[in-house]
Amino acid sequence: MRAVLATGANIPPSLTDRPVPEPGPGEVLVKITACGVCFTDLNLVRGHYPFARFPVVPGHEITGTVAALGSGVPGLSVGDPVGAQFLYDSCGHCDYCVSGEQILCPSKRITGIVADGGYAEYGLFKGGYVTPLPAGLDPVAAAPLMCAGLTAFNGLRRAGATADSRVAVIGSGGVGALAVRYALAMGARVALVGRSASGETHAKDLGAELYVASRDTDPAAALKAWDGGADVILNAAPSTAAAAAAVTGLAPDGTLVLCGYDNAPLTLPVPPMVLNRLRVMASPSGSPHDLRDTLAFSAQHRILPEITPIGLDEAPAALEAMGGGAGGGRRVITFA
Repeated sequence: MRAVLATGANIPPSLTDRPVPEPGPGEVLVKITACGVCFTDLNLVRGHYPFARFPVVPGHEITGTVAALGSGVPGLSVGDPVGAQFLYDSCGHCDYCVSGEQILCPSKRITGIVADGGYAEYGLFKGGYVTPLPAGLDPVAAAPLMCAGLTAFNGLRRAGATADSRVAVIGSGGVGALAVRYALAMGARVALVGRSASGETHAKDLGAELYVASRDTDPAAALKAWDGGADVILNAAPSTAAAAAAVTGLAPDGTLVLCGYDNAPLTLPVPPMVLNRLRVMASPSGSPHDLRDTLAFSAQHRILPEITPIGLDEAPAALEAMGGGAGGGRRVITFA
């Protein structure tokens, strides 16, 4: 099978041929339909994950069909459409795992970073971490839901977003655009914080009622003027500073949730945090049950990201372009 292989930090990934793997007990062989190109894949290549296992096939936004099953995999049949996510597996017996919070397991493994992912024609995944796709969900457009969608949806609900909330989203990339649409579908009022005035048209197209260009306006002041502030601010930008700049735009009892960040420390203004009982939390992607909920909500509300399909041979260049800040929509590798 054809695959893209990352062989080490700061080494460009390359195309290669590998044998099609065979599933062992508890494993599922997936014939891959599509795999999203995520910023995490770029961070892998840049050497940002000291726990990465090289060589490795990147990619964790995976859709496909079940090609073969190992023993001991209930609930799936050959031909079923499925998705595989950021979380490859976990220990299965710690308190987090048995309570359904496998994403918090200290022994968890990450797809496309320590275990082979979706930049390949076939992938081998663990049965309990492969999720059936809802009927009618386009498997190509749905691929980014396995990470970007899951991260946005789970971050909003973990932060307490409801139909009565004012939700501000920082950043309108893959996670941010989906967060706006999920918040609107939840019934919330939504503001979008971007960098420049040129983002306003896109914000309005997504359905945001307020757009804040942070280069021209203090985002915290603009959000505070929005009927007293946001109840939830979701940072989808890969910038910790962007989140810090907006935190005092929260209404009392509000929550800032970090879904995007960088390696910079988060500096918070303590007096307004204390006096307004503000909270800051971080949210990783999610556990298998969170992905099921994300996909069900997405199917119910017909929420899919805008994508740019590419071939597998274009994936290394797509990562390089992403590193250079190129736009062009969410790139998704597709397989005929």
